[in-house]
Amino acid sequence: MALYFKKELENEATIAVWQITETEDELKELSATPTDEMEEISFIQSESQRKQRLAVRALLNTLFDEKVYLSHHDNGKPYLENNPVNISITHTEKYVAVILHDEEDCGIDVESLDRDFSAVEKKALSEEEIEDLDDEKRNEQLAIYWCAKEAVFKLLSRYSVDFAEQIEIERFHPRGEGELEATFVDKDGDEDEFDLEYMTFDRHVLVWVVGE
Repeated sequence: MALYFKKELENEATIAVWQITETEDELKELSATPTDEMEEISFIQSESQRKQRLAVRALLNTLFDEKVYLSHHDNGKPYLENNPVNISITHTEKYVAVILHDEEDCGIDVESLDRDFSAVEKKALSEEEIEDLDDEKRNEQLAIYWCAKEAVFKLLSRYSVDFAEQIEIERFHPRGEGELEATFVDKDGDEDEFDLEYMTFDRHVLVWVVGE
């Protein structure tokens, strides 16, 4: 399928999504993955996870004119060795997505709505957020909550963040696309506010955020 969609945002970020329909060998051809990274990928036992990694590379190849070298900081945050752009990456079995911004940190997360997100309620939501859940769209709402908190977490790149206590998402009603407001409270009590956006497509939800 190659590039599923690409979107330029008003805040000058770019988001792009790749649908994984290719075989592993086809993705190897499309990705032009550097030898050292290809060797690392070859040790991954799961074919699905290998394809996700290769699809990320293939997506990056469509977004950049020059070959880029993907690496990760000790905390897991991705970066490009030969390009200063800020990047965040996410993937499921069917899709991989990235967000890019020249100046600001950013975060992105995608999840399949066919997953059961009931565990998120106990693990990542505050009492107030649980009270705001809508029974009719409970799983979708939980998926959006999770993606939103993951996106903020990726933007911040901090260790040991308590999703339930430190990342608060303002009440919302799930739609095909929309905006979200989040507040991060650090352990000293200082607060940062973030505006997020989300969209649903092909039984998936995608949420992204750009810092200011």
